Amino acid sequence: MLAPEFTFEVVLYGLLTLGVFLGLGFYYDRRDRAFYHADRRKISFHCIRCDHLYTRKAGTETAPCPKCGHVNTRLKF
Repeated sequence: MLAPEFTFEVVLYGLLTLGVFLGLGFYYDRRDRAFYHADRRKISFHCIRCDHLYTRKAGTETAPCPKCGHVNTRLKF
């Protein structure tokens, strides 16, 4: 008896499956990295009235102090 030859189909199926898993891994890695960097980026502020240090998310140049409410500009190093 001769065994049916389907090695091409098996290799093609394996490569397609591997491609799908690699594509999903790449997509979710980029998505999670973008969420992580957006959450991690913070700007530091120093209140000149009550001497309190605090942070806010990136994208703002001024922010009110959580203790006294005085609006401060961001720290620049």
